[in-house]
Amino acid sequence: MELKTTDLCDAHIEKLQVAEPIGFKDYGGRKIFNGKIVTLKCFEANPLVRKTLEQNGEGKVLVVDGGASMRCAMLGDMLGDLAVKNKWNGIIIYGCVRDSADLAKLDVGVKALNTHPMKSARTMEGQENITVRFAGVNFNPNEFVYCDEDGIVVSKEELSL
Repeated sequence: MELKTTDLCDAHIEKLQVAEPIGFKDYGGRKIFNGKIVTLKCFEANPLVRKTLEQNGEGKVLVVDGGASMRCAMLGDMLGDLAVKNKWNGIIIYGCVRDSADLAKLDVGVKALNTHPMKSARTMEGQENITVRFAGVNFNPNEFVYCDEDGIVVSKEELSL
């Protein structure tokens, strides 16, 4: 079910963290997406992103703290294809993506700060399943994130209207 962030704020504001509007843009084919949070923290290296997207993502959203790097992309069309294949609902990148025209054709939600044509490093560095913080929000594994054109909100529990 597509849940709008505005409706969730109207009905459940006391249960929500609302992300600051720091410039996230929509790059995937899905503009409205939500799911259980899976987190990564990795800076300018994306092998952990690939490793995670190779897993079953049904009902999940991958949240990647890329340190807001504007020097390379953490996700491109090949990893986007992998996300679709493994049924991820969406991906939030606190950093950049590439292959944006191809990502827009995929049935997955993708939010990121910007685009960059350069790929990231291939070193297996980073942390998995930890609390990551950006846009004034704590993204905790196994909590829930809701995204659309108006923003990003996080809840400790799964919400409905």
